[in-house]
Amino acid sequence: MQRIRLRYTKRGRLRFTSHRDFQRAFERALRRAEVPMAYSAGFTPHPKVSYANAAPTGTGSEAEYLEIQLTAHRDPETVRTLLDASLPDGLDVTDAVEAHTSGLADRLQASVWEIRLDGVAAEEAGSAVATFLAAEEVLVERRTKNGMRSFDARGAVAQLDVTSIHSDRPDSKACAILRLVVRHLTPAVRPDDVLSGLRVTADLAPPVPAAVTRLAQGLLDEETGTVTDPLAPDRDAATAVPTTAASTATVQSGASPATSGDGTA
Repeated sequence: MQRIRLRYTKRGRLRFTSHRDFQRAFERALRRAEVPMAYSAGFTPHPKVSYANAAPTGTGSEAEYLEIQLTAHRDPETVRTLLDASLPDGLDVTDAVEAHTSGLADRLQASVWEIRLDGVAAEEAGSAVATFLAAEEVLVERRTKNGMRSFDARGAVAQLDVTSIHSDRPDSKACAILRLVVRHLTPAVRPDDVLSGLRVTADLAPPVPAAVTRLAQGLLDEETGTVTDPLAPDRDAATAVPTTAASTATVQSGASPATSGDGTA
């Protein structure tokens, strides 16, 4: 049994696809690409696919992750290429590694989000961010399947700042770009919850809906606010395997790895 971990995107209009829509599209892509999938047992077998922390519907993403289980060994890059060609434009498979470690979901500790606020000036956004960060607690409400729920949107925010201003629109209106680093806690705090918090604390209300994109997710360095690649441990483990195997073979043959064939160093 081989496990392959994939990174994929949700771009353009495809950001409006739900997680269930993506699941259906991905399973069709698996069939088109003829990936030798492992299936669950029971009366209705399903391909063994593990999804991790999917982005909310309506948000774009450059860093979604999943894991598939195969019944036969395949080159991860070949699988990536075939699946990418079998998915619609906007759902792009950008990276693939063979799983050599456990706990991919556990490594998704935080996300980096870009929030584009059209019609909001830099000064206004900066003032609202400062007010939000100065608060010890920012209570917001979100409707759930069990009704309205109130929770703190401030505690999950590791970093929030105004990174740049874009005036590339034809009407030259102001546009503030926020960079948000948010921890994955329970209950989950989403970018729209932080926007609700900015409205509650500083009365920041963009004239048009914000455009939100996840740029990264992975392990969080609390000191720097950096979010690292969750597939890096698998890549590191893959490069260590040949070295370990070679060392074992040398020991079993009785030869010293530090000497040449004539016995000299």
